[in-house]
Amino acid sequence: MELDPAVAAAGVRLIVLETVGSTNAEALARADAGDGGPLWITARRQTAGRGRGGRPWVSEPGNLYATLLLCDASPAANAPELSFVSALALHDALTELAPALGPRLRFKWPNDLLVDRAKIAGILVEGEAGPRGFATAIGIGVNCARHPSDAAYASTDLGAVGVELSPAAVFRALSVAMGRRLQQWDRGAGFAAIRHDWLARAGGIGELVRVRIGDDHLEGIFSAIDPTGRLLLAVSDGTTRVIGAGEVVPRPAEPPRLGHGVQ
Repeated sequence: MELDPAVAAAGVRLIVLETVGSTNAEALARADAGDGGPLWITARRQTAGRGRGGRPWVSEPGNLYATLLLCDASPAANAPELSFVSALALHDALTELAPALGPRLRFKWPNDLLVDRAKIAGILVEGEAGPRGFATAIGIGVNCARHPSDAAYASTDLGAVGVELSPAAVFRALSVAMGRRLQQWDRGAGFAAIRHDWLARAGGIGELVRVRIGDDHLEGIFSAIDPTGRLLLAVSDGTTRVIGAGEVVPRPAEPPRLGHGVQ
């Protein structure tokens, strides 16, 4: 695992670990100890990887597990925008490495990347105040060679969709693409352009979706994201709900309809 030389020359560092509990937790611990980043941390395997809502993230060898630590990257209020920045960077990297894959890639709000409607990558952005300013850990997991078979949302991996890419190759391209997208984002000043690019690659727009909000669920038509990245959901009463925290989840299967025929 290595950074692109141009990225390293810009002052970005890399720590490669064999095994770690969680690359995000490791990054935030280093920030708490005074590391100001920018620092990538990768691991061959995680023993306590986690996804959205604290759910376990299966982290066996063969996939990419990486976290970028940034300190004082933006005002804390803009930190959630990094989910969209990172998703675009990953999309850029995979499209560059496997151009034929590009048309099949779509984003699932707020932080997943899909291939043919199956999850191939997830992003978890976490932040906390630290000695070097507000620290943000951008965790990115990419299914390169394996994927869980029992996940709530359909999942897949690069190999299963006919793309053979090593975690090292994906990471190197990602390190370059992330730098470009962070520059475009410009500490939040450029989020309008990020939003535009994200929407151009979003899945489910104009479709009926189900969103989990805490212990509740809400269904409606996914119309867009607002200027801050919140989901806009047109619901059955004719109003639009603005959702800042939640997750698009599979809709329950509709019961079969009984036909009426003449025998």
